Amino acid sequence: MIETGKPLEKAVLVGIIYPGQDEREVDDYLGELSFLTETAGAEPLKRFVQKLDTPNPKTFVGTGKIAEIAQYIQENTVDIAIFDDELTPSQLRNIEKELGCRILDRTNLILDIFARRARTSHARTQVELAQYQYLLPRLTGLWTHLERQRGGIGLRGPGETEIETDRRIIRDRISLLKLQLKKIDTQMATQRKNRGKMVRVALVGYTNVGKSTIMNLLSKSDVFAENKLFATLDTTVRKMVIGNLPFLLSDTVGFIRKLPHDLVESFKSTLDEVRESDLLVHIVDISHPGFEEQIKIVNETLKDLDSQNKPTLIVFNKIDAFSYIVKDEDDLTPVEKENYSLADLKKSWMGNDKNYTTVFISAKQKDNVEELRRLLYEEVRKIHVIRYPYNSFLYETSEAGE
Repeated sequence: MIETGKPLEKAVLVGIIYPGQDEREVDDYLGELSFLTETAGAEPLKRFVQKLDTPNPKTFVGTGKIAEIAQYIQENTVDIAIFDDELTPSQLRNIEKELGCRILDRTNLILDIFARRARTSHARTQVELAQYQYLLPRLTGLWTHLERQRGGIGLRGPGETEIETDRRIIRDRISLLKLQLKKIDTQMATQRKNRGKMVRVALVGYTNVGKSTIMNLLSKSDVFAENKLFATLDTTVRKMVIGNLPFLLSDTVGFIRKLPHDLVESFKSTLDEVRESDLLVHIVDISHPGFEEQIKIVNETLKDLDSQNKPTLIVFNKIDAFSYIVKDEDDLTPVEKENYSLADLKKSWMGNDKNYTTVFISAKQKDNVEELRRLLYEEVRKIHVIRYPYNSFLYETSEAGE
């Protein structure tokens, strides 16, 4: 949510086309960076892209490109330059000298959004730890920069409240936050144990694919949902009953390309909901042009969490926003992804993956939600029967949605 009463900060976005990448792919990446920028409360004005084998060790992009960016910034009174990769401390200093404006990298931008989105003391503690861990190696020359400009994107949290120039103080604060999170992790682990042996289902997926909307739809709860990245940081757990089968459903933080390592570490207790779940419901935004890559990124993140082999139900959401073209019989051009009708989608690789159960829905329009309930019931029942074989007969005649 954008703060009212303040003019939007103006930003330029900078990315690199690496070998093996095409311009469309990089355009998608910068489109996501643009969405992140808007979520943080700034207005992206222009994108700058350069083909390079590796980032320039001094200024990320080449000298000619950095001069072009500097000229545009001066002519358009730009406040921030945002880079789509993590910058080294020396790159941050060198680029700031060249451009004369505030410099953010992708990691710092995501940390800022997390700081804005954190609503509970638990989430705020997690984000603060990640911020300090990010800032620690960048202290040299950074604090004087923060002293000149307080507030604004990328400066929320620790840098905004007090300028700390002593690394020892920062390390002491990190140690204290880690102790606080350890206590919280222990409390949350105890809470999970106290839930008994009920089947646990976790909603996972890329950020902004509709997890919270589906959570609200299935559990009839009121979890915060918004068309912004990382609208939900805190895990919400609800007890559900489909037919006569009870289970626990949890909504988790969304994954994203290049999710900062420090955030993954500090959000350990939140991600433990994924690790300790019995069934994953992987939500996919089928209307997104890069949804196949989003699936890959989520699967890679699940692998990092040692959760890639869990039973999984894949839900292709937002079919109401999926467009396709009806082809003439005489049209001999190859059928592409966007040419598929919904019936074709069910026959495609998405609907016929032997490793997963799949379903196509629109949570917004409530299309095909009953099929989702039925499949969810069946998947939970498989786990429940194995766990409680002595009362499996109770579910022999039960149907989802009764």
